[in-house]
Amino acid sequence: MNYLSEQNIFIFLIQIFLLLGLSKSLGLFFKRWKQPALTAEILVGVILGPTILGRIWPALQSSIFPKDVIQMNMLDTVAWFAVLFLLLQTGLEVDFSTAWRYKGDALKIAVTDIIVPMVIAFSICLFLPDRYLVNPAQRLAFSLFIATVMTISAMPIAARALHDLNISKTDLGLIIISALSVNDIIGWLVFTLILGFFVQANIEIVRIIILFGVTIGFTVICLSAGRFFTNSVISRMKAKNMPEPGTSLTFICLLGLFCGAVTQKIGINALFGFFLAGIMAGEAQALSERTRQVITQMVFAIFVPLFFASIGLKIDFFKHFDLLLVAFISLIGISARFIGAWLGVNFTNLPKTNRLPIAIAHTPGGATEIVVGILALEYRLISEPVFVAIVCGAIISSVIFGPWLSYAIKRRKEISILEFFNRRIITPDLKSSSRDAAIRELCEKAAVQEGVPDVENIFSNVLARENAMGTAIEEGVAVPHARFNSIARPIIIFGRSISGIDWNSPDGKVTQFIFLILTPESDDAVQIQVLRVIAVVMSDKKTREAILSARETQDIWSILQVALNSYNITNK
Repeated sequence: MNYLSEQNIFIFLIQIFLLLGLSKSLGLFFKRWKQPALTAEILVGVILGPTILGRIWPALQSSIFPKDVIQMNMLDTVAWFAVLFLLLQTGLEVDFSTAWRYKGDALKIAVTDIIVPMVIAFSICLFLPDRYLVNPAQRLAFSLFIATVMTISAMPIAARALHDLNISKTDLGLIIISALSVNDIIGWLVFTLILGFFVQANIEIVRIIILFGVTIGFTVICLSAGRFFTNSVISRMKAKNMPEPGTSLTFICLLGLFCGAVTQKIGINALFGFFLAGIMAGEAQALSERTRQVITQMVFAIFVPLFFASIGLKIDFFKHFDLLLVAFISLIGISARFIGAWLGVNFTNLPKTNRLPIAIAHTPGGATEIVVGILALEYRLISEPVFVAIVCGAIISSVIFGPWLSYAIKRRKEISILEFFNRRIITPDLKSSSRDAAIRELCEKAAVQEGVPDVENIFSNVLARENAMGTAIEEGVAVPHARFNSIARPIIIFGRSISGIDWNSPDGKVTQFIFLILTPESDDAVQIQVLRVIAVVMSDKKTREAILSARETQDIWSILQVALNSYNITNK
């Protein structure tokens, strides 16, 4: 029997300290350049691993990261926990209900974004030289895997970019997240099935058919009855005033462990079970936005940096770097996902101005692509050079994604939103104490204007959009909105709540500044710009404090005028 020695524990603590500390420090530095932390985390592993430190000072590198089996297993276990919880958090980001509600457009985009990249990548991989394959006899399995890598987009990276551009709460942000949610579910299902078939390739066809049926069946159960069960449990815990977010966090972790164990026992990877558990938990309406943020911060603050940093410790990136292969994986991955999403958008009735941003949003591979790659490497589906190329391709697609999407959004014609405000019906003190009542109160103000639908029509549409994806942003601001065929030009109604309203905000704060935004159905670009401007203007602490302390309606209007004019001057 082997026991951990004092030296094992000491070295393990040093390893975690270096990987986590350097990853977070370098990640903050990269953030200033608006680059993903993923790049910094992998770079730390490359620096501390055989690629750099192992070349410059091999004795030091081997003393910190010895090849001792026990020592390696300790770090590998932490890395595996990290990737399991990364998939749990990824599932938490998937908005299955919203994706189902928008299943027409979202499904068209997601399906083409899976089929087109798979066909392109699979066809080309059939002609790759044998030197890139672990076993040339398994070219079919290799081609299927690479084709699957090309399909799964990095929804967390896309969601972060939408948030940074202040368009995550717009209809464009909603359709992007919906399509990526469907893409994630189908993509991970396809990959786990391919992996399962490969692992059990030597068994009879009947067993493979059973594996396929059981996997599909378990997925359906999780996405139907499982969602209702999870919501029921979390609702009961909330009703009994159990301590939060600790209770929900424990339950979600247990749910992930259970589903992971089930999928591992079925014959597919435990990662898929954690992913399904995340979806079920994410669908729970009783799970507050604050608790979701705690889970996300825990995963990305501790687990994710350790996982991606540990990748560089296992492989010599210089030794296995193949420029041609990196260019191939990067080019095919980005272009195939772009073409697939672009074709899908053209099958919908979405505005033409949205086609480019939606297609771009599907291009990053990011963390998801690397996770799939590490699994394939573990099962010897791919060689080290191919894995290095996948990592490089994921980094390249993540790095160019933010500026590319920003360009697509900012190339739209700039507008001044001051003309859309009605200063005479600014409400300095909302009487409502709940979200729905506040929305109705503002809808009643909007309905008195010429060319605007009746109160019930406005309220039902705004509330439906609010229930699809909450519009509360940080620092006490909410932007409920909807689009109407009968409205000729945008209308913005502002209301202030002195005491604040619980709006399930991501930062847990009550909402005090509410902007009701009604826009024409045919002009999605206006809605995007209006929401972006409000998000930027209201992020200023002095502006919020001035509005909150203003006594009269005219004072509030004057403050808004100054802030919006300042934004227009700055962004010219």
